[in-house]
Amino acid sequence: MTMQRRTFLAMSAAGAAGAGLSLLGAGQAWAAGTPLGAAPSTPFAVGVRRYDWKRGSRPCTTYVYYPAAGTAGGSPVTNAPVAGGVFPVYNFTHGWGSSPQNSLFIIKALAAAGFVVPAPHFNHNFGDVNNGNTSKDVSQVLTNTLALNGSGPLAGHINTGIGVGVSGHSLGGMVTHGLLTSWPDSRIISANPQSCVDMGNPASSVRAKVLFVHGDRDSTTSYSSARHAYNEMRWPKAFLTFVGGSHTSFWSDQRFPRTVVDWARWTMYGDTAARDRLPADAAGSKTKWEAQLG
Repeated sequence: MTMQRRTFLAMSAAGAAGAGLSLLGAGQAWAAGTPLGAAPSTPFAVGVRRYDWKRGSRPCTTYVYYPAAGTAGGSPVTNAPVAGGVFPVYNFTHGWGSSPQNSLFIIKALAAAGFVVPAPHFNHNFGDVNNGNTSKDVSQVLTNTLALNGSGPLAGHINTGIGVGVSGHSLGGMVTHGLLTSWPDSRIISANPQSCVDMGNPASSVRAKVLFVHGDRDSTTSYSSARHAYNEMRWPKAFLTFVGGSHTSFWSDQRFPRTVVDWARWTMYGDTAARDRLPADAAGSKTKWEAQLG
Protein backbone atom coordinates (compact mmCIF):
# COMPACT_ATOMS: atom_id res chain seq x y z
CA MET A 1 0.00 0.00 0.00
CA THR A 2 2.63 2.56 1.01
CA MET A 3 4.85 1.84 -1.97
CA GLN A 4 1.87 2.07 -4.29
CA ARG A 5 0.89 5.43 -2.87
CA ARG A 6 4.42 6.76 -3.07
CA THR A 7 5.29 5.57 -6.59
CA PHE A 8 4.91 9.00 -8.15
CA LEU A 9 6.61 10.84 -5.31
CA ALA A 10 9.70 8.67 -5.68
CA MET A 11 10.16 9.75 -9.29
CA SER A 12 12.77 12.28 -10.23
CA ALA A 13 11.72 15.82 -11.10
CA ALA A 14 12.83 15.17 -14.65
CA GLY A 15 10.44 12.24 -14.92
CA ALA A 16 7.57 14.32 -13.57
CA ALA A 17 8.16 17.17 -15.97
CA GLY A 18 6.17 15.27 -18.55
CA ALA A 19 3.39 16.08 -16.97
CA GLY A 20 -11.52 20.55 9.35
CA LEU A 21 -11.86 24.17 9.36
CA SER A 22 -15.29 25.68 9.94
CA LEU A 23 -17.17 27.57 7.26
CA LEU A 24 -17.06 31.33 7.38
CA GLY A 25 -20.44 32.69 8.29
CA ALA A 26 -23.90 31.27 7.83
CA GLY A 27 -25.61 30.29 4.61
CA GLN A 28 -26.75 33.23 2.58
CA ALA A 29 -29.53 33.93 0.12
CA TRP A 30 -28.98 33.51 -3.59
CA ALA A 31 -29.23 36.45 -5.95
CA ALA A 32 -32.47 36.98 -7.81
CA GLY A 33 -32.69 34.65 -10.77
CA THR A 34 -30.29 32.12 -9.18
CA PRO A 35 -32.27 30.41 -6.40
CA LEU A 36 -30.60 27.85 -4.15
CA GLY A 37 -30.24 24.60 -6.06
CA ALA A 38 -30.36 26.14 -9.54
CA ALA A 39 -27.20 26.60 -11.56
CA PRO A 40 -26.84 29.54 -13.94
CA SER A 41 -28.44 28.81 -17.30
CA THR A 42 -26.02 30.80 -19.45
CA PRO A 43 -22.22 31.18 -19.32
CA PHE A 44 -20.42 34.20 -17.89
CA ALA A 45 -17.41 36.23 -18.90
CA VAL A 46 -14.47 35.46 -16.61
CA GLY A 47 -12.49 37.85 -14.43
CA VAL A 48 -9.33 37.24 -12.40
CA ARG A 49 -7.71 38.91 -9.40
CA ARG A 50 -4.35 38.13 -7.83
CA TYR A 51 -3.87 37.78 -4.07
CA ASP A 52 -0.41 37.40 -2.50
CA TRP A 53 -1.48 35.27 0.46
CA LYS A 54 0.67 33.26 2.87
CA ARG A 55 0.24 30.44 5.37
CA GLY A 56 2.76 31.42 7.99
CA SER A 57 5.96 31.89 6.01
CA ARG A 58 4.74 29.77 3.09
CA PRO A 59 3.72 31.76 0.00
CA CYS A 60 0.26 30.96 -1.35
CA THR A 61 -0.02 33.38 -4.25
CA THR A 62 -3.48 32.78 -5.70
CA TYR A 63 -5.28 33.85 -8.86
CA VAL A 64 -9.00 33.96 -8.13
CA TYR A 65 -11.09 33.48 -11.27
CA TYR A 66 -14.79 34.36 -11.09
CA PRO A 67 -17.93 35.05 -13.15
CA ALA A 68 -17.61 38.57 -14.49
CA ALA A 69 -19.89 41.15 -16.01
CA GLY A 70 -19.69 41.39 -19.78
CA THR A 71 -19.92 39.12 -22.79
CA ALA A 72 -19.06 35.46 -22.31
CA GLY A 73 -16.02 34.10 -24.14
CA GLY A 74 -12.54 35.42 -24.60
CA SER A 75 -9.67 35.47 -22.13
CA PRO A 76 -10.09 36.21 -18.41
CA VAL A 77 -10.07 39.95 -17.74
CA THR A 78 -7.89 41.20 -14.88
CA ASN A 79 -9.91 42.95 -12.14
CA ALA A 80 -13.14 42.80 -14.14
CA PRO A 81 -16.36 43.68 -12.28
CA VAL A 82 -18.02 40.60 -10.81
CA ALA A 83 -21.28 39.38 -12.34
CA GLY A 84 -24.51 39.58 -10.40
CA GLY A 85 -25.11 36.49 -8.30
CA VAL A 86 -23.75 34.44 -5.41
CA PHE A 87 -21.35 31.68 -6.46
CA PRO A 88 -19.83 28.57 -4.87
CA VAL A 89 -16.05 28.11 -4.48
CA TYR A 90 -14.24 25.41 -6.48
CA ASN A 91 -10.45 25.38 -6.11
CA PHE A 92 -8.02 24.19 -8.80
CA THR A 93 -4.41 23.19 -8.02
CA HIS A 94 -2.01 22.82 -10.96
CA GLY A 95 0.64 20.13 -11.44
CA TRP A 96 4.43 20.07 -11.27
CA GLY A 97 6.11 22.84 -13.25
CA SER A 98 2.77 24.27 -14.39
CA SER A 99 0.65 27.26 -13.37
CA PRO A 100 -2.95 28.47 -13.23
CA GLN A 101 -2.41 30.23 -16.54
CA ASN A 102 -1.45 26.90 -18.15
CA SER A 103 -4.60 25.32 -16.76
CA LEU A 104 -7.22 27.68 -18.15
CA PHE A 105 -8.83 24.89 -20.18
CA ILE A 106 -10.52 23.75 -16.96
CA ILE A 107 -10.36 26.86 -14.73
CA LYS A 108 -12.11 29.06 -17.28
CA ALA A 109 -14.80 26.44 -17.89
CA LEU A 110 -15.62 26.33 -14.17
CA ALA A 111 -15.63 30.11 -13.71
CA ALA A 112 -17.79 30.65 -16.80
CA ALA A 113 -20.27 28.09 -15.43
CA GLY A 114 -20.76 30.06 -12.23
CA PHE A 115 -17.95 29.21 -9.82
CA VAL A 116 -15.37 31.26 -7.95
CA VAL A 117 -12.14 29.38 -8.69
CA PRO A 118 -9.11 30.10 -6.50
CA ALA A 119 -6.06 28.77 -8.32
CA PRO A 120 -2.87 28.92 -6.23
CA HIS A 121 0.48 29.08 -8.01
CA PHE A 122 2.87 26.77 -6.18
CA ASN A 123 6.53 26.08 -6.76
CA HIS A 124 5.67 22.44 -6.14
CA ASN A 125 7.93 20.45 -3.87
CA PHE A 126 7.53 16.68 -3.81
CA GLY A 127 8.24 16.53 -0.08
CA ASP A 128 5.61 19.13 0.75
CA VAL A 129 2.98 17.22 -1.19
CA ASN A 130 4.01 14.02 0.58
CA ASN A 131 3.96 15.52 4.07
CA GLY A 132 0.69 17.42 3.63
CA ASN A 133 2.05 20.96 3.62
CA THR A 134 0.60 21.75 0.20
CA SER A 135 -2.81 20.31 1.08
CA LYS A 136 -2.77 22.55 4.17
CA ASP A 137 -1.81 25.49 1.94
CA VAL A 138 -4.90 24.84 -0.17
CA SER A 139 -7.05 24.79 2.97
CA GLN A 140 -5.64 28.23 3.79
CA VAL A 141 -6.41 29.42 0.26
CA LEU A 142 -10.00 28.21 0.68
CA THR A 143 -10.30 30.09 3.99
CA ASN A 144 -8.93 33.27 2.43
CA THR A 145 -11.20 32.96 -0.60
CA LEU A 146 -14.31 32.56 1.55
CA ALA A 147 -13.21 35.64 3.52
CA LEU A 148 -13.36 37.72 0.32
CA ASN A 149 -17.12 37.62 0.72
CA GLY A 150 -16.81 40.04 3.63
CA SER A 151 -15.11 42.97 1.93
CA GLY A 152 -13.61 44.07 -1.37
CA PRO A 153 -14.78 43.59 -4.96
CA LEU A 154 -16.13 40.06 -4.44
CA ALA A 155 -18.04 40.92 -1.25
CA GLY A 156 -21.53 39.44 -1.22
CA HIS A 157 -20.87 37.25 -4.26
CA ILE A 158 -19.43 34.12 -2.62
CA ASN A 159 -21.58 31.38 -1.15
CA THR A 160 -19.92 30.66 2.19
CA GLY A 161 -22.63 28.39 3.57
CA ILE A 162 -22.69 25.24 1.45
CA GLY A 163 -19.09 24.04 1.54
CA VAL A 164 -16.39 24.09 -1.12
CA GLY A 165 -15.11 22.08 -4.07
CA VAL A 166 -11.50 21.12 -4.82
CA SER A 167 -9.81 19.86 -7.96
CA GLY A 168 -6.32 19.49 -9.35
CA HIS A 169 -4.08 17.67 -11.80
CA SER A 170 -1.06 15.42 -11.14
CA LEU A 171 0.67 16.80 -8.03
CA GLY A 172 -2.40 19.03 -7.74
CA GLY A 173 -4.56 15.92 -7.96
CA MET A 174 -2.56 14.36 -5.15
CA VAL A 175 -2.98 17.52 -3.08
CA THR A 176 -6.72 17.28 -3.78
CA HIS A 177 -6.89 13.63 -2.74
CA GLY A 178 -4.85 14.47 0.35
CA LEU A 179 -7.59 16.89 1.42
CA LEU A 180 -10.04 13.99 1.41
CA THR A 181 -7.78 11.58 3.25
CA SER A 182 -4.60 12.25 5.22
CA TRP A 183 -5.04 16.03 5.68
CA PRO A 184 -8.82 16.37 5.55
CA ASP A 185 -10.81 19.56 5.18
CA SER A 186 -14.36 18.95 6.35
CA ARG A 187 -15.72 21.86 4.28
CA ILE A 188 -15.21 19.89 1.06
CA ILE A 189 -18.44 18.59 -0.50
CA SER A 190 -17.16 18.05 -4.05
CA ALA A 191 -13.79 16.95 -5.44
CA ASN A 192 -12.12 16.11 -8.73
CA PRO A 193 -8.65 14.54 -8.48
CA GLN A 194 -7.12 14.29 -11.96
CA SER A 195 -4.17 11.97 -12.72
CA CYS A 196 -3.53 11.42 -9.02
CA VAL A 197 -2.22 8.59 -6.87
CA ASP A 198 -3.68 7.28 -3.62
CA MET A 199 -2.68 9.55 -0.73
CA GLY A 200 -4.38 7.72 2.13
CA ASN A 201 -7.60 6.33 3.51
CA PRO A 202 -10.81 8.36 3.19
CA ALA A 203 -11.30 10.58 6.25
CA SER A 204 -14.42 10.19 8.38
CA SER A 205 -14.68 14.00 8.71
CA VAL A 206 -15.20 14.55 4.96
CA ARG A 207 -18.44 13.91 3.07
CA ALA A 208 -17.67 14.67 -0.55
CA LYS A 209 -18.85 13.54 -3.96
CA VAL A 210 -15.67 12.62 -5.84
CA LEU A 211 -14.95 12.39 -9.58
CA PHE A 212 -11.64 10.84 -10.64
CA VAL A 213 -10.24 11.46 -14.15
CA HIS A 214 -7.25 9.47 -15.43
CA GLY A 215 -5.70 8.04 -18.58
CA ASP A 216 -5.11 4.31 -18.26
CA ARG A 217 -1.76 4.54 -20.07
CA ASP A 218 -0.42 7.28 -17.80
CA SER A 219 3.31 6.67 -17.32
CA THR A 220 3.71 9.48 -14.74
CA THR A 221 1.03 8.77 -12.13
CA SER A 222 -0.19 5.23 -11.59
CA TYR A 223 -3.65 4.47 -12.94
CA SER A 224 -3.87 1.43 -10.67
CA SER A 225 -3.15 3.60 -7.63
CA ALA A 226 -5.95 6.00 -8.58
CA ARG A 227 -8.24 3.00 -9.04
CA HIS A 228 -7.34 1.85 -5.54
CA ALA A 229 -8.21 5.30 -4.20
CA TYR A 230 -11.55 5.15 -6.01
CA ASN A 231 -12.36 1.68 -4.71
CA GLU A 232 -11.63 2.74 -1.11
CA MET A 233 -14.24 5.49 -1.17
CA ARG A 234 -17.78 4.89 0.06
CA TRP A 235 -19.04 8.36 -0.80
CA PRO A 236 -20.92 9.10 -4.06
CA LYS A 237 -18.22 8.74 -6.68
CA ALA A 238 -17.41 8.39 -10.36
CA PHE A 239 -14.40 7.53 -12.51
CA LEU A 240 -13.82 8.79 -16.05
CA THR A 241 -11.11 6.75 -17.76
CA PHE A 242 -9.56 7.89 -21.01
CA VAL A 243 -8.72 4.55 -22.57
CA GLY A 244 -5.21 4.69 -23.99
CA GLY A 245 -4.83 8.18 -22.51
CA SER A 246 -1.57 9.59 -21.16
CA HIS A 247 -0.92 11.93 -18.24
CA THR A 248 -2.23 14.98 -20.10
CA SER A 249 -3.81 13.75 -23.36
CA PHE A 250 -7.38 14.40 -22.15
CA TRP A 251 -6.70 18.11 -21.71
CA SER A 252 -7.66 18.71 -25.33
CA ASP A 253 -10.75 16.46 -25.16
CA GLN A 254 -13.93 18.44 -24.54
CA ARG A 255 -15.44 15.52 -22.65
CA PHE A 256 -13.04 16.41 -19.83
CA PRO A 257 -14.23 19.96 -19.01
CA ARG A 258 -17.83 19.08 -19.88
CA THR A 259 -17.90 16.23 -17.36
CA VAL A 260 -16.06 18.17 -14.64
CA VAL A 261 -18.32 21.21 -14.99
CA ASP A 262 -21.50 19.15 -14.81
CA TRP A 263 -20.10 17.28 -11.79
CA ALA A 264 -19.49 20.64 -10.11
CA ARG A 265 -22.95 21.92 -11.08
CA TRP A 266 -24.63 18.85 -9.59
CA THR A 267 -22.56 18.65 -6.41
CA MET A 268 -22.45 22.38 -5.63
CA TYR A 269 -25.70 23.76 -7.09
CA GLY A 270 -27.85 20.63 -6.79
CA ASP A 271 -28.37 20.65 -10.57
CA THR A 272 -29.96 17.24 -11.19
CA ALA A 273 -30.12 17.85 -14.93
CA ALA A 274 -26.32 18.18 -14.93
CA ARG A 275 -26.09 14.91 -12.97
CA ASP A 276 -28.27 13.20 -15.55
CA ARG A 277 -26.05 14.49 -18.38
CA LEU A 278 -22.89 12.94 -16.93
CA PRO A 279 -22.99 9.61 -18.84
CA ALA A 280 -23.50 11.48 -22.12
CA ASP A 281 -20.82 14.04 -21.20
CA ALA A 282 -18.27 11.24 -20.89
CA ALA A 283 -19.50 9.02 -23.72
CA GLY A 284 -17.67 8.37 -26.97
CA SER A 285 -14.65 6.71 -28.41
CA LYS A 286 -12.00 5.53 -25.93
CA THR A 287 -13.66 6.56 -22.67
CA LYS A 288 -15.12 4.53 -19.82
CA TRP A 289 -17.60 6.01 -17.37
CA GLU A 290 -18.28 4.41 -13.97
CA ALA A 291 -20.46 5.92 -11.27
CA GLN A 292 -21.96 5.10 -7.89
CA LEU A 293 -23.95 8.22 -7.18
CA GLY A 294 -26.03 7.00 -4.25
